Amino acid sequence: MDSAEPSTIFVTGATGYIGGRLAPRLVERGYRVRCLVRSAAKLRARPWAGQERVEVVQGDASDEHPLVAAMTGCAAAYYLVHSMDATGAGYRGRDLSLAETFGRAAARAGVPRIIYLGGLGETGQGLSEHLSSRREVEVALERGGVPVTVLRAAMIIGSGSASFEILRYLVERLPIMITPRWVSTESQPIAVRDVLFYLMAALQTPATVGKTIDIGGPDVWSYARVMREMASALGLRRRLVIPVPVLTPRLSSLWIHLVTPLHSSIARPLAEGLKNRVVCRNDEALRLMPHQCLTIREAMDAALAKIKAGEIETAWSDAGVMPGDPSWAGGTVFVDRREVATRADPTAVWSAVTALGGEHGYYAVDWLWRLRGIMDRLGGGPGLRRGRRSAEDLRLGDALDFWRVTAIRPPQHLELTAEMKLPGVATLTFDVEPPPANPGQTRLIMTARFRPRGLLGIAYWYAVLPLHGIVFRGMLKGLVRTAERSPAPAT
Repeated sequence: MDSAEPSTIFVTGATGYIGGRLAPRLVERGYRVRCLVRSAAKLRARPWAGQERVEVVQGDASDEHPLVAAMTGCAAAYYLVHSMDATGAGYRGRDLSLAETFGRAAARAGVPRIIYLGGLGETGQGLSEHLSSRREVEVALERGGVPVTVLRAAMIIGSGSASFEILRYLVERLPIMITPRWVSTESQPIAVRDVLFYLMAALQTPATVGKTIDIGGPDVWSYARVMREMASALGLRRRLVIPVPVLTPRLSSLWIHLVTPLHSSIARPLAEGLKNRVVCRNDEALRLMPHQCLTIREAMDAALAKIKAGEIETAWSDAGVMPGDPSWAGGTVFVDRREVATRADPTAVWSAVTALGGEHGYYAVDWLWRLRGIMDRLGGGPGLRRGRRSAEDLRLGDALDFWRVTAIRPPQHLELTAEMKLPGVATLTFDVEPPPANPGQTRLIMTARFRPRGLLGIAYWYAVLPLHGIVFRGMLKGLVRTAERSPAPAT
């Protein structure tokens, strides 16, 4: 990196989909990166976060005074915050407030410029609430007085992106798709690697300061054509797409909720935005930052290859809020503790535990887990389709089906906190320990805890308690069986 270039870059959203990929690439380019996150422990679980040039600042983007202190001394700031998560409601007002706070803080901290990734689309009247919110954020950031570079992108095609997951699941599961009229709307998707190129190139291109730049791949296609191309990339038969006028964004989002891993509160703003044509209005991006973007098919093939290889760097679910550690004191807490001994090595037991969920399943009575997942989806929860980022690796903050990894200390302790719809707070922990009295055996302890909310929570616990004997006993047996089949470690 040239010595005249900025040394410290401020990054928000570093535990999210784009920020989690951008930050390590900035480090690779030689920058020092200062990341603002709500959970420092969650970010430090990322393999790149322990590098010398990474500084982790725990805080909230809504708190202006600490934000000013955190941004002081930075040569640029990336604003990659988006509050449209599983809570959904009220995201537009919150996003506007956060952007206003960030713009003021950047000015007070003396940050020379802000780089923001927004949404591509038409201007003027008729924008969806989602795209209107993206425009409001642009204006709010600029209001602080710091020059803002706005990069506007449409659908991002990449392993783990929300748009790509919707597309993939719909095409995989539905040979005949009854769709709203927006299926004929034109879009200009872009590969995630090209988005990252432009985000970094903008930092090194002075001519982009204060500009709004549309970025997109070389193809402009209707959503129907994109769906058919996805079927081809997946090796599936051509999908029949039938547009009908009666499907509203609300109905579409509920259908997406049931068929794909995304929550309806995320799906609805995205579905509403599909009515707007999202195509680059000029070639300014290519003029200022020359680059050959991947075609739609190349981007799909690259994303699917990453998924097949289990190399998903970040996923849309990464941005989920870390559940706070429940305060078990002062209230009713139900505990179901089970323990088993095995001759397997502790490392093999730990490997079996951390393989839970996703495509692998839960070692026993998977049909019951699938039924619980379906019930959760129907009730508005994430269900099992969210899966897991990697089939082998788990880190703090990862989503795992309808769980979230809230504590992990390899190779001894794993805590999962339930994000399914429940009348209470539930955790499932696994502890692997070799008992000192019998060094030839390993103990695996599994503990389910549930803190109910009101009488409904108490009734729920006693209703599911008989199933624990089937589900948890079977899971423990399966874990032990898998661990004992693993080859003994080399001595």
